[in-house]
Amino acid sequence: MIESRNMHLAYSQEIAAAMLQRQQANAVLSACKVIVDGAVGLVKAAIDQLQEQEIVELDEEKKAQMVNNLMVAIVSEKGTQPIINTGSIY
Repeated sequence: MIESRNMHLAYSQEIAAAMLQRQQANAVLSACKVIVDGAVGLVKAAIDQLQEQEIVELDEEKKAQMVNNLMVAIVSEKGTQPIINTGSIY
């Protein structure tokens, strides 16, 4: 014999709204973590590859500047605009 009972759980409108808001906030935080983790991996790979192939020599200041620029470009919610440097980087 299989017995089944249906229960109806009802929350007040305020509690339901708060629960939904918390659920949405957790989803946003999880998505941001995935994005940042991926961006950090991409930036590390880019710098490692530049150094391994001896394309450019980066001191700590230039490396920090490149990390900042790449993180902003990768993580930004808005599209990025390319900038052409016409002067010396030193």
